[in-house]
Amino acid sequence: MEDKVKYESAQTPMLFPYEPLRFWEQIREIIKEELSKVSRIATPPPDYQTPGMTYKPLYKIGEVCQILQVSRPTIYDWIRHGKLKPYKIRSRVYFLWKDLEELLQLSSNHPG
Repeated sequence: MEDKVKYESAQTPMLFPYEPLRFWEQIREIIKEELSKVSRIATPPPDYQTPGMTYKPLYKIGEVCQILQVSRPTIYDWIRHGKLKPYKIRSRVYFLWKDLEELLQLSSNHPG
C-alpha cells in the first residue's frame, strides 16, 4: 500500500482536461495524421538542367545512379571494366554527359 501512495504522489499532475491515456492517444493520432500528410506531398523529380545550357555537362555519382537507375557498386564495376570513365576535379569525381548518353544508347540497343 505504501508503494502505491509513493507512486501516485510521484506522478506529475497534467494541466489539461484529459485523462493521461486519452491525451497520449490523441497525440499519437495527431502525429499519424501529420505523417500521412507529409507522405502524400509529392517530391518533384530532380532537375538536371543548368540554366543557359541545353544539357548539364558533368554529373556526380549520385545523379548518375538516379539517371541510370543502378547502385553505386554497379557504377564502380563499370569504371573498373572501362564501361564508364570518371573525371576527377579537385577532390570530386564527375562523369560526362556524352559518356552517359553512349551508355544509354548501348543499353537501349542491347537490352539485357
